[in-house]
Amino acid sequence: MNDIQQASVAAFELLLSGDQTTWEIISLSFSVSLSAIAIASPLALILAFFLAFFQFPLRRALIALFNTFMSVPAVVIGLTLYLLLSRSGPLGELKLLFTDKAMIIGQILLSFPLLVAMAHAAFQAADRRAWETAITLGAKPWRAFFTLMFEVRFGLIAAVVAGFGRVIAEIGCSMMVGGNILHATRNIPTAIALETSKGEFAQGIALGIMLLIMSLSLNAGVSLFQGKGELRA
Repeated sequence: MNDIQQASVAAFELLLSGDQTTWEIISLSFSVSLSAIAIASPLALILAFFLAFFQFPLRRALIALFNTFMSVPAVVIGLTLYLLLSRSGPLGELKLLFTDKAMIIGQILLSFPLLVAMAHAAFQAADRRAWETAITLGAKPWRAFFTLMFEVRFGLIAAVVAGFGRVIAEIGCSMMVGGNILHATRNIPTAIALETSKGEFAQGIALGIMLLIMSLSLNAGVSLFQGKGELRA
């Protein structure tokens, strides 16, 4: 059995045996990313709706800005946040650097432009008559908004899934503002980078397997949900 096979076997043993360190890293990673998406999504969806359905000054500039920010590297976001949260930075007194809260803030900044851009595209594809009809029939704006969201639910779900997929696998921002501290801020991508750099592949492979399972599960769930919607239609 070669080294790769041995590391793969050891990786499955780590996962199946419930290794505390490995599952702590997995738990932290999912906790941070889910928190970031839960915070970013509501505001992103509301903003995307306004960008799609209302005309106001700088609307086109905002759309272009969010489309541009989608491609900003994670390490640039991390560097900017590091400078803001460092002791000499304007937000240094908050003492958030190298904490899970800083990682959540970084992932919010990473996911927000993607959520807005994808949700905006989904709302633009919606039939405006759904919104106009709901308002005409006396529905309150918030209720009409949820009616419209239901009409474009597949696109919005895809946006949220894409946002989650981006932040849970990013490494640059988490490394810079989290510091990759064991039992505190070490998440799946930073742990994989550290373990493989040390030549210890078992934990890296185990964490990579979890990312792969997560990705496949999310995509299968979205496909199943879309399939059911098509059957009902």
